[in-house]
Amino acid sequence: MNKDELKGKTENLKGRVKQAVGALVGDKSTEGEGLLDRVRGAVREKLGKGKAKVSRDVSHVDDEDE
Repeated sequence: MNKDELKGKTENLKGRVKQAVGALVGDKSTEGEGLLDRVRGAVREKLGKGKAKVSRDVSHVDDEDE
């Protein structure tokens, strides 16, 4: 797991908590912020996974060239 994946998971979790608290107290603004944090986290996590895959693929190609 790389840095982007970890930060994405953390942001997603933070968003889930914020969204739940907002729903619990009836604060639509906090609930919306939580949803936004979840989306940002999911995007960052996917970006991290994509970076890791590209890095593995590039190193695999480099190994084949030798």
